[in-house]
Amino acid sequence: MAKERIKPSQFAQANIVAQFEDFELSDEQKKSMQDLFEGEGSKYRTGQLVQGKVLSVDSDGVLVDISYKSNGMIPLYEFSEHELKEIKVNSDLEVIIDELENIYGDVVLSYENAKAMRAWDRVTKLFEDGEPIEGVVTHKVKGGLSVDVGVPAFLPGSQVDLYRVTDFDTFVGQTITADIIKLNKRRGNIIISRRKHLSERRDESRKQILDTLEVDKVLQGVVKNITNYGVFIDVGGVDGLLHITDMTWGRISHPSEIVKIGDTVTVRVLSVDKDNNKISLGMKQLGDNPWQDIDKDVQVGSTVKGKIASIADYGLFVEIRKGVEGLVHISEISWTDRIADLKNRYQVGQEIEVLVVSLDVDNRRMSLSVKQLNKDPWTTIKEEYKEGDKIKGKITNIADFGIFVQIIPGVDGLVHVSDVSWTEHIAHPGDLYKVGDEVEAIILSLNEESKKIALSIKHLTQDPWKTIENEFPVGSKVQGVVTKIGGHGAFVKLDNKIEGLIYNSDLESYKGDPVEVGQTHELRVVNINAAERKMGLSLKLEDDRKMVSEEEISRKRTAKAEAKALKKAASSEPKMKSALQIELEKHAAKQAKKTNDDK
Repeated sequence: MAKERIKPSQFAQANIVAQFEDFELSDEQKKSMQDLFEGEGSKYRTGQLVQGKVLSVDSDGVLVDISYKSNGMIPLYEFSEHELKEIKVNSDLEVIIDELENIYGDVVLSYENAKAMRAWDRVTKLFEDGEPIEGVVTHKVKGGLSVDVGVPAFLPGSQVDLYRVTDFDTFVGQTITADIIKLNKRRGNIIISRRKHLSERRDESRKQILDTLEVDKVLQGVVKNITNYGVFIDVGGVDGLLHITDMTWGRISHPSEIVKIGDTVTVRVLSVDKDNNKISLGMKQLGDNPWQDIDKDVQVGSTVKGKIASIADYGLFVEIRKGVEGLVHISEISWTDRIADLKNRYQVGQEIEVLVVSLDVDNRRMSLSVKQLNKDPWTTIKEEYKEGDKIKGKITNIADFGIFVQIIPGVDGLVHVSDVSWTEHIAHPGDLYKVGDEVEAIILSLNEESKKIALSIKHLTQDPWKTIENEFPVGSKVQGVVTKIGGHGAFVKLDNKIEGLIYNSDLESYKGDPVEVGQTHELRVVNINAAERKMGLSLKLEDDRKMVSEEEISRKRTAKAEAKALKKAASSEPKMKSALQIELEKHAAKQAKKTNDDK
């Protein structure tokens, strides 16, 4: 809020309280007083900028002596908190005279106006000369910071530093140097940029330092910023990039695993690009390359021990020696197990034994394996088993689609739910088996490439549908138990576990008691389709179609023969002429007679 000073001239007036009619000064006295008044009056005037000395600082304000007939009291609100801390008794202070004398006879002084007058002159000159300005950050405002440069100046948030700043509070109270980028004295607007000033200084420093930097030079720097791909390090006012791959001979996921902002680190100069002002730094290059002689101690096919340095979704990184890591891909963990999450089986820091599969010293890559420490169980499978063999093993897992049976340790075969029974309709294998049960099965197929073995329990016995037509010919009578009543009819299970169907049309015409699940019925086979594994059954034990005797058949044959003979005889008799035919014949006869007469 703007401060408004109320001056004595706005409300004060002087009244003569006494008159001395007989009192009169001599000419000498008048001249003396006139000289004294003119001397003091010419030295000080309203609006004048003068230097004063601080006499005291208290709750009333700052008392200042300007060598005038009276002292001036400056209110505390004209000073910032920072300025009040700096003001000491007997220290010099530049002020402006607002009034030479108020109603109390005191001189009225202003530090704020003096500071503004002095500051605007200074700021304007610096702006015209293109020079930076120094000020104190007083507080945070919307969009940036307020800086006291003698008058308030605005420092936008984007211009605070070379890098993005998230916490502006850390700058409050600090003295900063910035460039003036915009000035409007009439509106009282000053916009400054610390970023521009730092950038120009950095460019100058960079040129000087780049001229002195040499490749392989070792120097110290301070970590300024950390990214996913590396670290920016200030080396004497110039930022160089320490790439993540040049931080350590080993493997890290993020640079923050080794350094943090503000750390002082020792680095080696890897390259200097003076044209593009770029410096590449290295930390791992300070020591010897641990991969250099690794092939002398570690050979392909050898077994080594190491500690797990990190765990990724695709494998384990195992540290063989300091700075040397190899990868155990997830496919090299086990010959048979399907591993979804390596963290459920291993821990960082755990010591494990591995087999060296490949070694590339130049590219610093090493492939390791855990599973190859043991013989591939599929080699045994290939040597000892073939399709059609009968096996016996324990159930290791049960899924919706089937059961897994262990053939040898580490190798399981799958019995699909459709290969459990020839006749049963199984909703879930868990209804019949549980993990740990020992079962027998036949090997249907062996696929070494995909490492899959298909097993079957139902193939231990012959398919009953192959002999169904001989065992239960159409028209024969069978006995079965009603297992389910569905939309097409009633399902009945026979003694040999084959399931037949009583159609709805048969159920509707049946005059006995209603058919229910669990009932045992004697039925007649009405049709069989072995290819589609379907059997039609009927509750009617006898065919209700009318029985035809041999005599009736003979009678029908005789009647049919007689009818045929009559039809033949009728066709041999002369046919009756129509009236039209008769008249035509008569007309033809007349014409013939007439022709003969004319001759």
